[in-house]
Amino acid sequence: MTANDGAIGEQFLRDFQDNEKLIPTILTTSRKLSTGVDARNIRNIVLLRTVSSMVEFKQIIGRGTRLFDGKESFTIYDYVDAYHHFLDPEWDGDPIEETPCEVCGEIPCICAKTPEICNICGKYPCVCVIIDPPPPPPYGPCDVCGEDPCICKKMVKIELAPGKELEIQHMMSTSFWGPDGKPISAQEFLRNMFGELPKLFKDEDELRILWSNPATRKVLLDKLDDAGFGREQLNSLQTLINAEQSDLFDVLEYVFNSDVKPITRTARVMRAESAMFESLGENEFEFIEFVLSKYVEAGVDELGEEKLPVLLKNKYDSLEDAKRVLGEVANIRSLFINFQQYLYQSA
Repeated sequence: MTANDGAIGEQFLRDFQDNEKLIPTILTTSRKLSTGVDARNIRNIVLLRTVSSMVEFKQIIGRGTRLFDGKESFTIYDYVDAYHHFLDPEWDGDPIEETPCEVCGEIPCICAKTPEICNICGKYPCVCVIIDPPPPPPYGPCDVCGEDPCICKKMVKIELAPGKELEIQHMMSTSFWGPDGKPISAQEFLRNMFGELPKLFKDEDELRILWSNPATRKVLLDKLDDAGFGREQLNSLQTLINAEQSDLFDVLEYVFNSDVKPITRTARVMRAESAMFESLGENEFEFIEFVLSKYVEAGVDELGEEKLPVLLKNKYDSLEDAKRVLGEVANIRSLFINFQQYLYQSA
C-alpha cells in the first residue's frame, strides 16, 4: 500500500487496524506505517528496505510497542541489518536478562495461553450473531453512511431475555465491570441492567417523569451508580449502541424496551420546539434556545441545576445582567426546570 492508492488504500489500512477482521493480517508498505498510525495489535515488523534515519527506525519499531489485550511482545524481522546502524545505548538500555517461566521452566514460556474471551458474548470462540452492513452500491457512496468506501459499523444482536434483543457494535476492546470489580462481557452487563431498571421505574412513562426534572434525574443517576451502572459505563454503553449523539434517556429507554430506537439530541429538540416555545416571551425564548444549543453539543449534563449559574454567566456575563433580562432567580429556575418537561414528552 502506498500514498498513491487513494481511497482503496485507506480502506485497506482501516481494515488492517480493525482487530475484529481476519483479513488483511499482513500489510506491505514503504513508509505508510512509519508514523501516525495506531494499529495496536501489530505482532510482527519485517524490515526489507534500507532505513537511513535513526528517527525513522525508532518510529517504525514504535508501531509494535502499542498495547493490546493478550499481546505481551512483538517480533522484529530485520533482513537489512538495520539494527547495526542504530545502536543507541540511551534508547536501547541494558539488555534484560531473561528468566525461565515459573511454571514450565522454559525460555520463552511454552505454557498454554488462556484463550481471548469475546467481551460481547463472553464466549471463546466468539458466538456473536454478526449483522453485516448492507452491501454498498457497485459505484459511488454507500447508501447508509454516504462514504466511499463504506465505513458502516459492524453490529451484533444480543439476547437480554426471551423475545428481547439489542443491536450493539461488535467492539472487543470495550470492557465492563461487575459489582464485585471483575470484568464481565457486554452481554452480561446489559442483562444485569435489564434486570435492574424495573426496580427503578415501572415503565417508560415513569422514566420520562423522572428524567424530565433535574432533581429526580440526579436521584435516578445516583441509584444507577449505586447499582453498578455509573456514568463512565453508561457513556461506554452509549457508544456501544451507536448513540453518542443521543440523550442518556434514550440509552436507558432502549435497554428497557429495545423496540424504541434512540434518536439524536438534535431530533429531540426539533420534535419538542413548537410546544416548548409556544408560551415563551422573546427573552425567555433566546435563553432556552441557548441552553438547548449547549445540550445538543454536550448532552444532558447541561440541563442539571448546577449548570444553571454557568449558563447564565455564559449568556449574560453576570447573574445581575441575567436578572434584568429574565426576572428574579426563582422565575429563572422555574423556566429552566419547566421547559425540560416538553423535551422528554413522548412523540
